[in-house]
Amino acid sequence: MHIQLNGEPYTLDAELTAADLIERLGLAGRRVAVEINEEIVPRSQLATTRLGQGDQVEVVHAIGGG
Repeated sequence: MHIQLNGEPYTLDAELTAADLIERLGLAGRRVAVEINEEIVPRSQLATTRLGQGDQVEVVHAIGGG
């Protein structure tokens, strides 16, 4: 399955949820915001939101600094 991830083509070898993708990207446990097809997905819905062919996904994570 093919999606757009942060504006770039990205291939998935299986159907995943948004939470699965976050884990695959190594961002599990971090503060992230996920948008799918221009709609923000609440954190409480990441595990139940399935990605589909052609979805446009934006993932942004907060980077702390001082």
